[in-house]
Amino acid sequence: MHSSRKAEGERGLPLRVFRKLVLRWCHNSTEQVTMARNGAINESPSSSYYLPQHDMEAGANGGENVPSDPFDITNTKNASLEMLKRWRQAALVLNASRRFRYTLDLKKEEEQEQRRRMIRAHAHVIRAALLFKLAAEREIGIVVKPPTSIGDYGITLEQLASMTRDHNFLTLQQYNGVKGLSGLMKTNLETGIDGNDDDILKRRNAFGSNTYPPKKGRSFLGFLWEAWQDLTLIILIVAAAASLALGMKTKGVKEGWYDGGSIAFAVVLVIIVTAVSDYRQSLQFKNLNAEKRNIHLEVIRGGRRVEASIFDLVVGDVVPLKIGDQVPADGILITGHSLAIDESSMTGESLIVHKDQKMPFLMSGCKVADGFGTMLVTGVGINTEWGLLMASISEDTGEETPLQVRLNGVATFIGVVGLVVALSVLSVLLARYFTRNTKDPDGTVQFVRGISIGDAVDDIIKIITIAVTIVVVAVPEGLPLAVTLTLAYSMRKMMADKALVRRLSACETMGSATTICSDKTGTLTLNQMTVVEAYVGKKKIDPPDDSSQFDLVVSTLLNEGIAQNTTGSVFVPKDGGDAEVSGSPTEKAILSWGIKMGMKFDIIRSESTLHRVFPFNSEKKRGGVALWLRNSEFHIHWKGAAEIVLASCSRYLDTTGCLQSMDEDKVFFKRAIDDMAGNSLRCVAIAYRPYEAEKVPTDEEQLDHWVLPEDDLILLAIVGIKDPCRPGVKDAVKLCQDAGVKVRMVTGDNLQTAKAIAMECGILDSNGDLNEPTIIEGPVFRALPVNERDIVAKQILVMGRSSPSDKLLLVQTLRKGGEVVAVTGDGTNDAPALHEADIGLAMGIQGTEVAKESSDIIILDDNFASVVKVVRWGRSVYANIQKFIQFQLTVNVAALVINVVAAVSSGAVPLNTVQLLWVNLIMDTLGALALATEPPTDHLMCRTPVGRREPLVTNIMWRNLIIQAFYQVGILLVLNFSGTSVLSLKKHNREYANDVKDTVIFNAFVLCQIFNEFNARKPDELNVFSGVTQNHLFMAIVSMTFVLQVIIIEFLGKFTSTVKLGWRLWVVSIVIGLMSWPLAVVGKLLPVPETPLAEFFTKPLRRLRAHVTCIKFPSRYGMCLKRNNEAPP
Repeated sequence: MHSSRKAEGERGLPLRVFRKLVLRWCHNSTEQVTMARNGAINESPSSSYYLPQHDMEAGANGGENVPSDPFDITNTKNASLEMLKRWRQAALVLNASRRFRYTLDLKKEEEQEQRRRMIRAHAHVIRAALLFKLAAEREIGIVVKPPTSIGDYGITLEQLASMTRDHNFLTLQQYNGVKGLSGLMKTNLETGIDGNDDDILKRRNAFGSNTYPPKKGRSFLGFLWEAWQDLTLIILIVAAAASLALGMKTKGVKEGWYDGGSIAFAVVLVIIVTAVSDYRQSLQFKNLNAEKRNIHLEVIRGGRRVEASIFDLVVGDVVPLKIGDQVPADGILITGHSLAIDESSMTGESLIVHKDQKMPFLMSGCKVADGFGTMLVTGVGINTEWGLLMASISEDTGEETPLQVRLNGVATFIGVVGLVVALSVLSVLLARYFTRNTKDPDGTVQFVRGISIGDAVDDIIKIITIAVTIVVVAVPEGLPLAVTLTLAYSMRKMMADKALVRRLSACETMGSATTICSDKTGTLTLNQMTVVEAYVGKKKIDPPDDSSQFDLVVSTLLNEGIAQNTTGSVFVPKDGGDAEVSGSPTEKAILSWGIKMGMKFDIIRSESTLHRVFPFNSEKKRGGVALWLRNSEFHIHWKGAAEIVLASCSRYLDTTGCLQSMDEDKVFFKRAIDDMAGNSLRCVAIAYRPYEAEKVPTDEEQLDHWVLPEDDLILLAIVGIKDPCRPGVKDAVKLCQDAGVKVRMVTGDNLQTAKAIAMECGILDSNGDLNEPTIIEGPVFRALPVNERDIVAKQILVMGRSSPSDKLLLVQTLRKGGEVVAVTGDGTNDAPALHEADIGLAMGIQGTEVAKESSDIIILDDNFASVVKVVRWGRSVYANIQKFIQFQLTVNVAALVINVVAAVSSGAVPLNTVQLLWVNLIMDTLGALALATEPPTDHLMCRTPVGRREPLVTNIMWRNLIIQAFYQVGILLVLNFSGTSVLSLKKHNREYANDVKDTVIFNAFVLCQIFNEFNARKPDELNVFSGVTQNHLFMAIVSMTFVLQVIIIEFLGKFTSTVKLGWRLWVVSIVIGLMSWPLAVVGKLLPVPETPLAEFFTKPLRRLRAHVTCIKFPSRYGMCLKRNNEAPP
């Protein structure tokens, strides 16, 4: 590109003036960047389709709304950076790089924002420079260098890339426009490229592929290094090294390396297992990100429209564009009608740019905001600005979820407790050691006069090591990461259930959903539309495709309207096979109806010329075209919602082709529409009007502002289109309703059609209230006063004739009333509602790229049953985390209490460093893998939605946890203090008896955790074994843990300071662990209070905080009294 610019300068560009202009723009742009950094310039949003709505629950604006608890973030979707910084600063973290790996990198986010601003400023400079250059070239009359042939093509990659990137219209003209360019590229503008494998391969070799080299991901060694960054593990490694050196010095190499070596080995094992687990998660996220980027689109090859991946696109392809599409590559407009492009993704400006033959250049990555057209691909992959940008930006999967934040709060609380306990143990052990109260197993005092410095240091290192290990066990670093683990697992499984997750937090938020606002078409119905009824004039045509029942004049006009007023197409194979119809389901149904009536699609389109297009609009619910006919007549055709088009009709054509007045017969047509709608049919009216040719604007500027006349229309036909309900949708709706999730239908269809479909789907009950406000029209809801609207919104089950703004208003009103709202959408105008909802669900088949980018989850098969599966998975995520919390807290409590009591009472701990590290491995990594990957069960859908502020540790979990922890602590303390007598070990020498006793304690403790993992699977069910054999990962981990425990006890005694156990003591250990099962059954029979346990402790604190707030903000005094149910003094 630089060489071409240099050549242009040598040919006569006024470089001195050019440089001055660029420098001046650079100076202005730098000032703009500085002002933007200082907040003087309001940055425009990244998309012009909607402005991000304020999150009513984020509570980040204004000091009085910020929650006092930094971990109290109920929705991270629109949380402010200040909130996200607060909880990070409040968290107790041992390994920040690992703990915050899957959260939003705030520093990187700020850097990227600055980079975006610089790119936007750079775009201003380049745009100004190019405009100046093009003007100068036109003035001077520079002749563009003719295209150079390369291989089979008459133009080189460099020439194409330079022309497209510079938007060089002069060069395009020298190539004889898009038609001449297509000749150089061996492309037919009507039928596209051949599309055979050889042709595509040649084009890839000549012009490149539509891919870009992604940023290299982190290697396994990187994860190893990250796992090593844990402060406590580093301390343990240092302690192990010191212990190793001292042991080898005092005991010799053969015996002295065991203590230090075993600790080092255990730490390395923890690091490797952690790194393997994290690396597997990263690969899952990498695969999911690749799936997100794989956009599917239509491309014209060999005369037919075929679906292709964006990665398969090649230079020379002809691509149809419609509203909501992403421009898949750099290209040049072939034909377009009202085509408007949002270039904000490249320029940072939210201005809509209208494309025509004067401004034909299209940039990859931009969105189609309005209209439709076709483009010729001229640049792909790394040869586009978008490709360069994507190749330079790493894929950032960082994003915290509400559960992740709350678990960081839990981990911080437990960590603080563990830290206090560890310091207490350290103080007690050191005090006992230096006051000569610590003895060896044989009764010898450890710290005596004359002890060598090496022995004393070795003893102190062992004490410090124990204290640090308690911190390792106590601070549950794996707790927040368990969320990522279960989310990664759920996301992978949800792909098999036809749901692609774009935002992690949507998985868990779906478990809290209280209402689903669903589209009708394609979601509740099959989206397989056929015309089953038709009225021409006042006659019902039966069968509907029998054109012999009406006059040729009517047939001609109908065919003209069907063939020209469409965004679909018809391909007739040369071998005479069946015609292939493409387009939206409604368009395909009407085109198929026309073909059955004898319509010749290509012939009819060739007999008239499109002069002006008004694309279908979801607000106006109709679309129109203006046509020049060969005989210089001018026709305007409209098609859309039957009652809306009918309202604009003043006459109609009867079956004989005679014009009739609509005044007396409008009631008949309205009744016909209602009858069809009552039979679940979508009603579409087709109308036209002749127009005086002299009134048609011919000037392009006037034509751009010309509004198609939509009054005084002549009705040609009304058709009823059948779209049957999806099989199983009624059961899916019933499942949602039983689970406490209200299903609402929001559709643009006629209210009667919506009502009929809702009854088929089970949303409405025939015995229920079928009047307002249960069933309401969008405009009626919109017109309600705010207070009344808040009440009505909760009662709505069906909203018909709704516009995207009505859907957005419903979502905002429901969220304001405390509902957790999931919304489905497929159109570009659904983007605001998808963004505003707690969970936006875009349709994968019919959804536009704009809708998908605004969504949190993409439903790949457009099926409502898949939405219900997402609810199941959302609840499963929450349930699995709760299972893991219950399991981990039980281990934490038991291990801490046992070691603290033993340390204070006897100066020794029964569980040493290596044993605690093994327990930590079972608890953190293996426990998370086993419990966080439980598949969802039907039992989850028998519960009510999970409340956003519902405590993570429920009363049921507290009951289970306390029973198991008390049992483990009690039985193990008995063994610790009376084990020699209980286990009949008095006949052995004291040292051996203590070793056996400590081994049994360690063995029994680990087996208690293994058996308790089964209890954790079903916190509120008596049968903890249901479905256990179906979870192969759980069975594998439990089996592996048991086998490793046997190996540790029987073969690795030197490393773990244990001795071999006889079969009797193995039976004792297993029975101790096994007792946790009947104990859990008995515990689950005990009732628990409904009020969360945390309420008893937090209520006084909240009351105190409320009084302080009232004092600080006197204006809110009355509200404070009301909130606390108190009377004023």
